Amino acid sequence: MEYLWYVIAALGAGIGTGLAGLSAATVMVPILIVLCPSFAGEAGAYQATAIALASDILGSAVTSSIYIKHKNIDLKRARLMMVCILSMCIAGSVAAWYVGNVVLGGFSLFLTLGIGIRFLIKPDTQRKETVESGAKLDAKAIAISLFFGLTIGFGTGFVGSGGGMMMLVVFTAFLGMRLKPAVGTSTFIMTFTALIASVSHILIEPSIVLERWDALIICIVVATLGSMVSARFANRVMSRTVGLVTGVVLTVLGAAMLLLNYWDVISRYVPLMETMRTFGVYLLFIISAAVALLVIHFTLRLPRELFRKMLHILALFSGVVLMRITSDWRAASLSALLFAALVYPALKLLERWEGYANLFVQRRPGEVKTSLLLLFVMFALLIAVCWGWLDMPYLATASILMWGLGDAAAALVGKRFGKHHIGLRIADHHKTWEGSCAMALVAFVVGAIVLILSAPYPAWAALLMALVSGIAAAFVEMITRNGHDTVTVPIAVAALMYLLMMLF
Repeated sequence: MEYLWYVIAALGAGIGTGLAGLSAATVMVPILIVLCPSFAGEAGAYQATAIALASDILGSAVTSSIYIKHKNIDLKRARLMMVCILSMCIAGSVAAWYVGNVVLGGFSLFLTLGIGIRFLIKPDTQRKETVESGAKLDAKAIAISLFFGLTIGFGTGFVGSGGGMMMLVVFTAFLGMRLKPAVGTSTFIMTFTALIASVSHILIEPSIVLERWDALIICIVVATLGSMVSARFANRVMSRTVGLVTGVVLTVLGAAMLLLNYWDVISRYVPLMETMRTFGVYLLFIISAAVALLVIHFTLRLPRELFRKMLHILALFSGVVLMRITSDWRAASLSALLFAALVYPALKLLERWEGYANLFVQRRPGEVKTSLLLLFVMFALLIAVCWGWLDMPYLATASILMWGLGDAAAALVGKRFGKHHIGLRIADHHKTWEGSCAMALVAFVVGAIVLILSAPYPAWAALLMALVSGIAAAFVEMITRNGHDTVTVPIAVAALMYLLMMLF
């Protein structure tokens, strides 16, 4: 069975190297130390790192040769960093042996997840203003090259992972390279850093070759083939597509490896089975409701703004449904985060479809995916604080519904009947008094109903709290710009309502 994991680990490493210049250890080390029992023990992570570094040599060489063939390399701008990195590799690999495998294994697992999330959030790592290939380094670029060159070099030798990804970020975000030349340059440098670091590891611990020759051969061959195929693919597609695919793969892989590695600890505090059940039911509800809403939209030809608000209300009520399908706040909060992690990359892929903006009535690029990400993270936060910490689930329900239904009323009334734009300096001047009044009224009614039915307070107190909170919700929505009321209004309402509850 371990041979299968060797192949899977090496294939994932090769694909990561060819697609985005990732170090093989970013993928290979977590799989070997978690899923292969023979890599457990005192020196397991060290041996896994050495094998990953050895696999990086040919894989990076093949990848860089393909990028060179397509003229995607810029050694002139990267030579200072290259010298610094190479000079620190041996020192890092020597230090790694004395630290031990706990640091190595934990770092690799978290690094995998972190890099994946970063690619999901920003698939294209390059900055808007790029420089010409071979341009001279200014004083700032020299300082950046020295600092990151020395630290990346030591880190590459120390953990055997992250060097390629870190070089890629520095080249694109700080030195102004375009993405593909940055990948080609980083893999070219990685060829030599991997050679130095792997030789150092093997000299320090010769048993890597004597005892692990089978894993070494399998990983080197498979990683090299994977790098060759994926590098050819990467030079034929858009940089954004490469980044997004890499982000999805690494995020899923990192999360899975962390879950397996820390299963005993996580299972003590997280109801994993209940979370899986809750997430499954929640996903089924979302998909069913969305399909029904699309059928209604195309059958009745609903106005665009009305359909937009119906989508808005569906997302809103899904937060309340999430709290009703489980009795454990941890399962509800984690399910919201899982859904956010699932829907964000899915919408990124859908954005390439020409009808995307019209279907979701998107007002500006990226609005829908960003709003949904904020919405479900807000759900998770409110559920954790109001239900988990304060033991007041009705507080989360009230704040979510007061914001969601109130905001929908503000938009519909404001667009149809709004004639008096708000002239206050702190307010969004696109909003109207009619819309804000509609939000205050609807938020008051919704808040009063929720508190009277579920909160342990007399009716007069519930009405008073709902009235004050409804007015506050309208005010916060009025002064919030760029659609961030998804976060500001529910949190402000929950905080104010909690303070009022303390008075009663």
